[in-house]
Amino acid sequence: MASRKPSTDDTTHKLKEDLHHLTQTIEDLVSATADDSRSNIKELRARAEKRLKETRDRLESRGERLYDEARDSVTHQVDACDRYVHDNPWTSVGLGAAAGIVIGMLIGRR
Repeated sequence: MASRKPSTDDTTHKLKEDLHHLTQTIEDLVSATADDSRSNIKELRARAEKRLKETRDRLESRGERLYDEARDSVTHQVDACDRYVHDNPWTSVGLGAAAGIVIGMLIGRR
């Protein structure tokens, strides 16, 4: 059974939800500091720290996953380019020469 990759929209929605929960907990903590009840403040502080750690862990995990996906995509594209150059060396030389001529003409206009 293949696992479904979360889409960018799903990831963005989950991130917004995590940040909303974290913000709400921090707002509760700030509101509770107006009250002098020490046990209430300790409980809200513990909740805020827990949510902050969970959110940080999720963000790190998502960042690592996005980095891995980008690295794999770039590696695949580099491999495809390398195969094309090896399969079509004269076409590649021609494209390189044409690009060099165009760049040379643009620089020469200055």
